[in-house]
Amino acid sequence: MVLGRMGQAMFHRGPDEGGMFRVPGVGMVSRRLSIVDLKDGQQPIHNEDGTVTVVYNGELFEHIEQREKLKSLGHKFRTECDTEIIVHLYEEYGERMFDHMNGQFAFALYDHRKNVVILGRDRVGVAPLHWICKDGKFYFASEIKSLIAAGIEPKADVRGLDHIFTFFGVPGRRTPFAGISACLPGHYLKLDLNKSQTDVEDHTYWDFNFPDEGEEYNPDDAEKLTDEFQQEFFRSVELRLRADVPVVSYLSGGVDSATVLATATRVKGEAVPSFTIQIDSPWYDESSPARKIAMQTGSPQTFVKCNSDFLLDGYHKLVMATENPVVDTSCPGLYALAGEVRRQGYKVALTGEGSDESMGGYPWFKLNKAMNMFDRGRFRPGVAFRRMWRHIGAPQVPWSEWAEIHSALGGPVAQADVYGMVSSTRRLFFDDDVLNSFGGQMPFHELELNHEAMKNWHPHNRSLYVGYKTILPGLLLNHKSDRVAMANSVEARYPFLDENVIQFLAALHPRWKLKGILQDKLVLRMMAERMLPREIAYQPKKMFRAPFGDTLFEPDSQLVQQLLSEESLRKTGYFDPKKVETAISRCRRKVRLPWNRLFQEMGLISVFATQMWHHVFLGGGLCEAPTYTPPTDTDVAGSADRSSPISV
Repeated sequence: MVLGRMGQAMFHRGPDEGGMFRVPGVGMVSRRLSIVDLKDGQQPIHNEDGTVTVVYNGELFEHIEQREKLKSLGHKFRTECDTEIIVHLYEEYGERMFDHMNGQFAFALYDHRKNVVILGRDRVGVAPLHWICKDGKFYFASEIKSLIAAGIEPKADVRGLDHIFTFFGVPGRRTPFAGISACLPGHYLKLDLNKSQTDVEDHTYWDFNFPDEGEEYNPDDAEKLTDEFQQEFFRSVELRLRADVPVVSYLSGGVDSATVLATATRVKGEAVPSFTIQIDSPWYDESSPARKIAMQTGSPQTFVKCNSDFLLDGYHKLVMATENPVVDTSCPGLYALAGEVRRQGYKVALTGEGSDESMGGYPWFKLNKAMNMFDRGRFRPGVAFRRMWRHIGAPQVPWSEWAEIHSALGGPVAQADVYGMVSSTRRLFFDDDVLNSFGGQMPFHELELNHEAMKNWHPHNRSLYVGYKTILPGLLLNHKSDRVAMANSVEARYPFLDENVIQFLAALHPRWKLKGILQDKLVLRMMAERMLPREIAYQPKKMFRAPFGDTLFEPDSQLVQQLLSEESLRKTGYFDPKKVETAISRCRRKVRLPWNRLFQEMGLISVFATQMWHHVFLGGGLCEAPTYTPPTDTDVAGSADRSSPISV
């Protein structure tokens, strides 16, 4: 019944159908959210003679073209589902199959003849994939909850928790759970079962790449460039509109989601429904510009209202969905947004994530460029600016540590100052014994960056690369996208993360991505102006956050009092209660400079989120919020599930 429990634990990822596959030594289970070929896409799926079997989560957007190509090579299909493409790609190309897969996916494939298992994850890490070796057995699953359901005892990895205090998430192989690893984006794992089942080979099949500095695509004709980008982007949206169910779109007030919605409307030739978060705060709310965008595109719009109490009360659901301490205060709103999409009967939503990573839309890209713009040869005032800012913001961090951070990140990239400031808060909160257990090792040391290639790239592209490797998989695609969407049985799709769009923008000269120090995402805005009013196309970037941070410091918040009480902090052992109390007191008194207080408040939110994560997954007892309870054999036996036959 282990497979049954594992499948039941991720029922939300595929409530439409389930299926199992078992042979001696190998067992696989799937949950299906039916979107393409609703009738015949049941999993597991086999090749013609049953010698290759796959279970799969995600979408291959070019499945129509790939099917026709494979048919011309003699392959026979029994479904119109994109899942079946995988077994035939493996037959035709073996482990080079990934070169022909454009999509967002995680899958497990079993080659019966070779007795080999292949586990693959998409290029940018949209679909999650976790694994652990335990007692001579290899377990894998889309979500860690399934591994817990298989009998893996959840324990904390304090180094994984340390990543939260640096990158706002855990972007690499490590997770907050001891012994449980993530398959990296653009990687696949290979298990030769003729050998040990715990002998795992890790292979890279793709990574982000940029031209050498001076060799970027740098046309003089802005209209021609816009035409070329529009062709790539429209194609990406067209592919992501492929579904046998209706497709909707998320919509904020920014140019990213506005362009996605406007493009989808043009490609489809009809209005696309949109869903917008309405925040009860004039500083954070973007519903007014979003309303204008919806009216411009003719989109039927739904608003989902969120306030501080709503965000706080639902935080345990968010932590349970992401299986991580969640620091970004906008994430509960996105969880609610996906819930409303599903409540209205939709399964697929387009989103604008990935634009800022591909072109440099975040404030730190502009700040980094401003600091460097006056550097000439040995005259480097940017270094002096950084020293001054860092001394004011994090005086407890020695300059030698900043130099070490720069070295680990491949130089003075845009994220170095932000991540360095954030990571400085670990000293303000972690218990001394926990700090000593790190042994001087920082999360920066665990990033697997291609430093040799980075040396040849334009400085702006180096920063883009670091963003692709950190904030994208660790925060955006985990805490804000796939996990919160799939927790509500909704598949989010990302036109900006299409491999061809990524490659087009990577090859482009930085001046078309960040013009001067003020105009970000220039090529996108030039295209957007063709479909939307200029004030929308050139509206400045606004970080999407929610008014949750201030709520932490209100003395009447019972949940916060419970999680950050001295008793709860001593139970978990991660944080020093006196340090936490001092930080709360300072934040309530609004002491320190604004930017210094901002990072301290973010660190305090990280403490709260970590305590909530521990409560949810590691035994409860810290507050009144529910905890995660894995399904039992009784739950599996009693579930009403339309499952595909078990293959034995």
